Amino acid sequence: MLRKIVALFLSLIYVIPLVMFLSWCFMSEKKLNILILDKTVLDTKAQQHISLSWLLTNEKYSHSKTGAYNNKIDYFGFFPKDNGLFQIKDFNGFSRNKLDSLVQAYNVVYYTELSGIYDGWSKKQKNGLSLDRLNISNLMEHKRKIYGGMTQNEFLLLKKMKQKKKLIITEFNIIESPTSNQIRFEFEREFNLWLTGWIGHYYESLDTLKNKEIPKWLKQNYLKDHSGNWPFNKSGIVFINDNGHIEILENKTHLITEFPTINTSKEYVEKYDLPTNLKYLYWFDIINTTSKNKIVSTYKICANSLGKKLMHQYGIPETFPAVIEHDSTDYRFYYFSGNFCDNPICLSSAKFRWIDCFVITVPCKKDVVDRVSFFWNFYRPLLKTILSKN
Repeated sequence: MLRKIVALFLSLIYVIPLVMFLSWCFMSEKKLNILILDKTVLDTKAQQHISLSWLLTNEKYSHSKTGAYNNKIDYFGFFPKDNGLFQIKDFNGFSRNKLDSLVQAYNVVYYTELSGIYDGWSKKQKNGLSLDRLNISNLMEHKRKIYGGMTQNEFLLLKKMKQKKKLIITEFNIIESPTSNQIRFEFEREFNLWLTGWIGHYYESLDTLKNKEIPKWLKQNYLKDHSGNWPFNKSGIVFINDNGHIEILENKTHLITEFPTINTSKEYVEKYDLPTNLKYLYWFDIINTTSKNKIVSTYKICANSLGKKLMHQYGIPETFPAVIEHDSTDYRFYYFSGNFCDNPICLSSAKFRWIDCFVITVPCKKDVVDRVSFFWNFYRPLLKTILSKN
């Protein structure tokens, strides 16, 4: 009897994944021409837009001419090679007519991670440093830009897509430095939102002796503006202004809840199949929007009286948009106020139907677990719903 149970169990281990894979193989393809722009791809795995690639694969979206999407080649921007060299493929040299041909060819445009590539990118890549430490560090350390920032043609493409009422999806880091102020202002005016100049990030530990993910420049900048004092050893949230100024809210000292939360109202919980609230532990920017956009979800920083006083002193709001939308007959536009597209997920799992029913959290670092959870519980249902309406 025991042998039969073991045999049945072992057979299910192999049979269930096989059924899931074959079921995915026989799914009908969905034609969707989506233009992806990513200027901060650090290796040939294209981790920086892997969440989007996973969804396109899992839902079996394909380009009408080229077929299934390949995350390594089916985007515009920066293409690194394993030998440290790179190639740039974009549309910045295009004429107006060639831009019009792009608008004609694509149904959707998705801009993610335009902060770019700087001197030393290949060396940092080989040393295994994370995206966190590459993008923001290079901006703050004033390293020479190799490639990055939104250009006039890239903004013009968005305007043309808007005029044709085609879907536009954008997210954190597309108009921050090194994008010029002129293009940033044009984008803000066109899409009725604006940056406050603050970005933020949660750290599980602010003890720089224990947490090597905290870059040296961050501590140095803070010490410079705070009389050489770094009193932090718990978790907390770091706020960075585009002028280089840094403020930190530490758990218990300034915070009631140690991490930012994303909160969604009942209307949008139902519309996008989102949780009412969940933690968010990665990069975010603090933006404002006019009434022409609707706020789908908001960030909440739950601070005590000391934390609130510090936030008010520097104009950092306690609540601010996480996702905004303009989903109307005149045009469709979304802005994700965070590094939503980059999550530590396995792209190979995308070729299994119903994989979300079998997601198991592997014990590892807390921030990794929560970012994986963010993908499954927030990013995936949100983007799946948005694209399904196209």
